Amino acid sequence: MLLRFIRLFSIFLAALVISGISAPQTAAQSTGENAHIAIENPADLSKDEALQIYKSLQRRMARGYGAAQLDELMNYQSWPLFNDAPYISATHGQRFVNSYANRMAHNYGTLQEGEKLPKGSVLAKDSVTVTDEGNIHPGALFVMEKLAEGASPDTADWRYIMVLPDGSLFGDTMGFRASAVGYCHDCHEAVADRDYTFFVPEDYIAGN
Repeated sequence: MLLRFIRLFSIFLAALVISGISAPQTAAQSTGENAHIAIENPADLSKDEALQIYKSLQRRMARGYGAAQLDELMNYQSWPLFNDAPYISATHGQRFVNSYANRMAHNYGTLQEGEKLPKGSVLAKDSVTVTDEGNIHPGALFVMEKLAEGASPDTADWRYIMVLPDGSLFGDTMGFRASAVGYCHDCHEAVADRDYTFFVPEDYIAGN
């Protein structure tokens, strides 16, 4: 019990530190070229623990991603949120993620096999790195935008974007460093029957 309290207290202190002024090492971890690479030792957090850490970073993350000045992501944290707490996503580097979708993606939560999301749908997953050593910092923001039919045949008309925590663009399949994020669609082909979109784990679906 004492060890658990010490661990959680350390994580809480780390969250407080990086929600204010970040240490140089933390900044390097969160904005570097390899910020999207999977971590090996994600922390084992309860829903409440994950929520508290995310809330402590939420404003900072919005400001950081906002520096990318992408209209598609304007006020994304005000969009419908489909999970009730951040959850670990193996396909997003073993980070704790949240699944947001804009109003155009009205059928994202109920999508059935063979159905598609309409043009203009945008899905956004922001992420937080939390290791079992107590290292905590924002991760990348992963974005999918549904394009007009025929706009990108190689990606089933989906545009994939990755924004680093400082707002720098890691890659965009329709522009800058397209090849750097080409693997995103390769991964999403596993859910082609759901219009190439993953959904929230059952235990984390909002409202369950």
